[in-house]
Amino acid sequence: MNASTEEQPTSSSSLDTLKWGIVFLLLIGVVAGNYMYGEASVLYRAIAIVATVAVAGFIAMQTEKGRTALVFAKESRTEVRKVVWPTRQEAVQTTGIVLVATLFMALLLWGLDSILFWLVGLVTGLQV
Repeated sequence: MNASTEEQPTSSSSLDTLKWGIVFLLLIGVVAGNYMYGEASVLYRAIAIVATVAVAGFIAMQTEKGRTALVFAKESRTEVRKVVWPTRQEAVQTTGIVLVATLFMALLLWGLDSILFWLVGLVTGLQV
């Protein structure tokens, strides 16, 4: 068993729970404060919101889940850099193919629906 899969001490877990509680209280405070101080300047409220969310994010990154999320984000960024993105011409051609296929399927389904509607009208004797 490697070190990353072993059980962590419960004191770290309880401290993480406390940190997450603080994060949620900060975010709830942001929502409540924005509501309560609705008459204040939008600039001041925006600055307070950004600062509080930054502090909450910093606290969240100090937890085990936060560190795991940060590692995941860094690895995701590395993987995105490895992607070979299509050229503009390839993107336009692919979009055109999708639009034509969608139009074809829409017309096909419209035709089938019309035929079935006509058949049901013949069987039931109801014409609309």
